[in-house]
Amino acid sequence: MKPAPHILTINGGSSSIKFGLFEAADPLKRVLDGSIDRIGQPEASFRAKGTVSEDTFSHIVKALDHTKAVAILMDWIEQRNGQDAIVAVGHRVVHGGPNYSAPQRITVEMVAELKKLSPFDPEHLPEEILLTEAFHRRFSSLPQVACFDTAFHHDLPRVARMLPIPRRYEAQGVRRYGFHGLSYAYLMEELVRLGDMAASKGRVVLAHLGNGASLAAVLNGKRN
Repeated sequence: MKPAPHILTINGGSSSIKFGLFEAADPLKRVLDGSIDRIGQPEASFRAKGTVSEDTFSHIVKALDHTKAVAILMDWIEQRNGQDAIVAVGHRVVHGGPNYSAPQRITVEMVAELKKLSPFDPEHLPEEILLTEAFHRRFSSLPQVACFDTAFHHDLPRVARMLPIPRRYEAQGVRRYGFHGLSYAYLMEELVRLGDMAASKGRVVLAHLGNGASLAAVLNGKRN
């Protein structure tokens, strides 16, 4: 029996990979999630939680870099689901710069552009790029899609994008971009689902609280 197609989602950090595995159905069905933490340390932690007991565990692995962490993750998924189970990979990408404002398939040209943007977020973006390259080396034909954290804020009014610096720096891409946009987009979708009319017609203040924290003011469904 041919295994059901699955979509793998990746949220890469400087020393971790958080992942989710979804059955490619309508609607999507999440079957497990987990993380590989402390990448680059002598002992990394590989944790997963699924709908069956075999998919719930936590153990120590050797993941000295992100490439090895990808290999550990994909070896386990292939053993669990078969070699052809994954039909696409979606990546959370922290920064899309001025040009990327919607989910897009990752290409060689996009990766080159993202590398130019790395100085805008040197702590996260380089590692996220390495992850896309590690997946490409292992599965060269597997579609990969980037979803940008800055996309939610892309239509900020110009006065809100501007920083108090000489305009020549703005011409080089230095402006206010906004972060945690995927989290905010999810919150707005949930407010709409719950029937809160302010989510589409009104004022909303959103808070993202975690290792990084931020606020966003939304007016009539758009970042203001």
